[in-house]
Amino acid sequence: MRLEGKVAVITGGGSGIGRASALRFAAEGARVLVVDWSTRKSQAVVEAITGAGGEAAAFVANVRSAEACRDMIEAAVDRWGRLDVLFNNAGTTRVGQAPDLSEEDWDLVQETTLKSTWLGCKYAIPHMRRVGGGSIVNTASVEGLVGDRDSVAYCAAKAGVVNLTRCVAVDHAHENIRVNCVCPGVIATPAVVNWLMPEAEHQARMGRLHPLGRLGQAEEVAALALFLASDEASFITGAAVPVDGGLIAESGIGKP
Repeated sequence: MRLEGKVAVITGGGSGIGRASALRFAAEGARVLVVDWSTRKSQAVVEAITGAGGEAAAFVANVRSAEACRDMIEAAVDRWGRLDVLFNNAGTTRVGQAPDLSEEDWDLVQETTLKSTWLGCKYAIPHMRRVGGGSIVNTASVEGLVGDRDSVAYCAAKAGVVNLTRCVAVDHAHENIRVNCVCPGVIATPAVVNWLMPEAEHQARMGRLHPLGRLGQAEEVAALALFLASDEASFITGAAVPVDGGLIAESGIGKP
């Protein structure tokens, strides 16, 4: 029960890493506001939590909107009286190189991934101050730490999340507000296996790029997010922690 008595807001909570984290946070005692653009998905996660004896509520929001991000934080505080944990997990990607990517796709990725993280921090921090501190966890990526082909918008946005994390951590450490980010490798979420790489051979090939020889699971990222959100990580702030099966530990130079 590492989050017992705490209130958590999770964006992108309807599927993948967000869903796994909402279930795990609730199992560890948190009251969870599950934020997603899809009513069906967010409500399904809430039903799973409450069915297991936890406490949760759904909130539908387009996190590209400042008003929506403000309202989701206020909804959690109005319902439960406080805010202790924010997991800025929402994000999206569009494939393309700089000359080919449309301005609309660039803006969509930056706003959904980077702007929403800033907005979450902007509206959460004043409430965390009032309760003497809190923990913010942001979903970055290994592609925020290294470059990758055909991913200029995504890599730029996730690198922004990494350094935004560091800056906010430094600015608010004196207020006992810790800010860290998780940097997943390729995780077998619905978005990855159904959209980005639906072919089984593509998934297997991508898994082999990781020294552990497989894709990651959403629950493995949720476990790291839980640790960073909890008081067990009380002396960790400003960190960008890979959860990537060793992907960026290896240069690849020695591979045949």
